[in-house]
Amino acid sequence: MVVDDILHFEEGLMKQTIIAVTNQKGGVGKTTTAVNLAAQLSSDKTPVLLVDLDPQGNATSGLGLDKNIKPTTYELLLESAGLKEIVLATDRPGLYILPANSNLAAAEVDLVEAERREFRLKNALGTAEEFSYIIIDCPPALGLLTINALAAADRILIPVQAEYYAMEGLGQLLATVQRVKQGLNTSLDLLGVVLTMFDKRTSLSEQVMDELKKHFDDKIFKTVIPRNVRLAEAPSFGKTIFEHDRWSKGARAYKQLAKEVTKRVNG
Repeated sequence: MVVDDILHFEEGLMKQTIIAVTNQKGGVGKTTTAVNLAAQLSSDKTPVLLVDLDPQGNATSGLGLDKNIKPTTYELLLESAGLKEIVLATDRPGLYILPANSNLAAAEVDLVEAERREFRLKNALGTAEEFSYIIIDCPPALGLLTINALAAADRILIPVQAEYYAMEGLGQLLATVQRVKQGLNTSLDLLGVVLTMFDKRTSLSEQVMDELKKHFDDKIFKTVIPRNVRLAEAPSFGKTIFEHDRWSKGARAYKQLAKEVTKRVNG
């Protein structure tokens, strides 16, 4: 159902924060982090909009929605449909989504010659003032879709998998962020780096954490997201980890991460 009844808050009650969850490497827990962070931040009094900007549409299907749905973020970027036509309510109170599917991949080509194509998402989200947080699930690439996300965002959150090649590509990502900050979005800032798929039984996970601390220092979140079967299987049921198993280690970790995010945003 299209949303037309979201609570409006008094001006100045809470500043809206737009967070792009990004890493050009696939399989690092990016969508899992975007979905569950958005879910935990959301409530009736704190509505959150999750933007699925990945042509794989995993955030969409992970919340139990049909990937064949229309319109989607593709139509939003091409300006053939407005935000209010596309936003959908989810089963979780306060959580809303701009869905995506494979059609979104064509946006990279369709917008090549479009004027101010890097700001299509930013312009569209300008009408989403009802939401306290907007969480953008970026694709695992540094193309035009991710540039749109970075141009629209206030902060970026980088999930990094606890694996041998964890640092691979991070330099390129940060260089892209810096170029966007200089040329498209001077207010863009790094919210933090979160370590995912952490296994405290292995020395490798600890080594990756130590390496990240050398490069990011206090930008590393204290919360780590563990390897957790319940967390991995939740999307196949079309549920967040909180609906699937709210007592699991994965659920507890994302609750803690949301607390840290809120503290950093408001600090």
